[in-house]
Amino acid sequence: MNTIGVKLRLTIFGTSHGEGVGCVLDGAPPGLAISLKDIQRELDLRKPSVGIGTPRMEEDVVIPLSGVKDSRATGGAITLFIKNADKDSDKYKEFAFKPRPGHADLTAVMKYGDAHDIRGGGQFSGRMTAPIVAAGTIARAMISQIGVGVGGYSMAIGSVVDKEEHPFGDIVHFGRGNEVRAASEDMEGRMRKEILDAKADGDSVGGIVRCIATGLPIGVGEPFFDTLEGELAKILFAIPAVKGVEFGAGFRAAAMRGSQNNDPFVISDGRVATSKNDSGGMLGGISDGMPLDIKVAFKPTASIAMEQDTVDLRSMKPARIKIEGRHDPCIVPRAVSVVEAAVALTLADLCMRGGFID
Repeated sequence: MNTIGVKLRLTIFGTSHGEGVGCVLDGAPPGLAISLKDIQRELDLRKPSVGIGTPRMEEDVVIPLSGVKDSRATGGAITLFIKNADKDSDKYKEFAFKPRPGHADLTAVMKYGDAHDIRGGGQFSGRMTAPIVAAGTIARAMISQIGVGVGGYSMAIGSVVDKEEHPFGDIVHFGRGNEVRAASEDMEGRMRKEILDAKADGDSVGGIVRCIATGLPIGVGEPFFDTLEGELAKILFAIPAVKGVEFGAGFRAAAMRGSQNNDPFVISDGRVATSKNDSGGMLGGISDGMPLDIKVAFKPTASIAMEQDTVDLRSMKPARIKIEGRHDPCIVPRAVSVVEAAVALTLADLCMRGGFID
C-alpha cells in the first residue's frame, strides 16, 4: 500500500511521468508553522546536480492543496502536489516487453499486466521520493519543537568511504553546501571523481547514506513489533534502490564479543549516557537517549548506458537492451535528503504515539 504511519499518516500518490506526484499528511497538529520556503529548500537538495546527475530538469515547486492556511496547519489533512516537468516517455515503451535489469519492470508487468504505467518506472520510480521529502520537512518542524535534529551525509560512494567521525553541526552545514553531500572537503572531491569516472564508462555507482538524529528522549519506540529500528527500517526500505539498513555497529557486531559490543553506562551532565554508541541509540527497540546512528546502503543506479542482457517477453528468447535517456550515474547525493525525511517522519509518528508530541 501507499500509506505509512499511525498517529502521523503519510500517503503518497502519482507516477513518474504522469501529471505529478504528491502526498497527504494526516495528523499534523493544528497551528503548526508550515514553511513552504523550508519545503522548497529540502526539495532543491533532492534535485539532480549538473554534471553528476541526470539532466532532467525537475522544477519541484510544491503546491499546498489543503490543510494549510496562513502558513499554519489547520488540523486537517495536508495535501501537497508537485507537478511533473520535462518528461520524455518515448524511450520507455519497449521496457514493457524487454525488462531492464535491476529495475522493477519485470515484477511490475507480471503483477499488474498491461495496466502498469511503464513510463519513467511509474509508481516504482525514485520520483516518488519527492513528496516524502516535502512531508518530511513538516515532520522536521514537529520534532524540532522537542529538540530533535536530523542530519545526513554521503558516507560512501563506490569505493570511496568516509571513515571519519564528524560533528553533527558539520554534517548539517557542510553536507548541505556541496553537490555530493559529503561531510568534508577531501571527501567531496574524491566522491565527485568516483561518480564522474563511472559516468565516463557508461556505468554507475552506489553508496551509503549515514543519518544521525540528536536530542531524541529516552523511551521512543513501541515494543514488540513497532520498535524504533523496525519502524525506521520499514520506511527506509521503501526508498527505491535501498538494499541494506544498519543501526550502530550493525553487522560488525556479529564479529564482536559482548564485552566489545556492549555500551558501558556513564553519568554525563547529570544524566545516564553511554561511553560509546555501538547500539546506535537504541536498546530493546526503544531510544536510549544517545544519538541515533543509521546507515542506509543504496545499490548502483540500474539505468546504465552499457548494453545488457535481458529477455523478450513476447518471444521468450534472449535479447539485448541499451538504456537511453537521462539517468543519474549515482543517486546517493540526492538520496540524503530522502533518508533524512524518512527518519523525521518516523520519529514524529513515534513521538506522537509515545506522548512526546501532543
